[in-house]
Amino acid sequence: MIITKSAAELEIMREAGRVTATALRVVAAAVRPGVTTSELDEIAEAAIRDAGALPAFKGYHGFPATLCTSVDSQVVHGIPGARMLREGEILSVDCGAIVDGYYGDSAMTFPVGAVSDQARRLMDATRRSLEAGIARCVPGMRLHDVSAAVQAVAEGAGFSVVREYVGHGIGRSRHEDPQVPNSGQAGTGPTLKGGMVIAIEPMINAGRPDVRSLDDGWTVVTSDGSLSAHFEHTVAVTEEGPRILTLE
Repeated sequence: MIITKSAAELEIMREAGRVTATALRVVAAAVRPGVTTSELDEIAEAAIRDAGALPAFKGYHGFPATLCTSVDSQVVHGIPGARMLREGEILSVDCGAIVDGYYGDSAMTFPVGAVSDQARRLMDATRRSLEAGIARCVPGMRLHDVSAAVQAVAEGAGFSVVREYVGHGIGRSRHEDPQVPNSGQAGTGPTLKGGMVIAIEPMINAGRPDVRSLDDGWTVVTSDGSLSAHFEHTVAVTEEGPRILTLE
């Protein structure tokens, strides 16, 4: 069942999104060679709690941290730890916050110092694919119009789309209906209506789309070892057009 949100609920989700965006901003400022992913996690948790919110990921199905930190070939769900970032790596950071029982969810991929041309093109294509999906979030469009727009940009840039992991509805639960694939046939899927809120999150690989999970039970990596990038926003469908809730 797809749950639409009232104007009052959207304002609370906007605050959860703002807190999430602030946490990502302070993390971005701290990303550099030599910093550990656990140090970034501590920075994010402090920013969220200082805003009077709760980390959305910590404790979720047993996840131990505030952030998901995924480096290079890690696609999603990387666990922060003692690993130091190195020059030339890329770091995908997924973050969420809870305000008054409502969730915000967003992700960005950051360069660690100077990175390769391929890495920059991958990050750019992933960001643009998210923007293309967001542009389709208007009443009357179909859900897979969003999916098809993401896929067209990513594959048009020469990259591949992860199929096994998708975006999702969001509200009082972190994951609600509907699932939001990053590939699909335009003109299919549920009709978008005002008050729907979805988290659109392209996960784009430089090589093949296949992925596998590591033994830690969380971290997902590309099967061929290629780079992967991840961008995400929580977006409300409104009569005035797409409203990105995860901005400062």
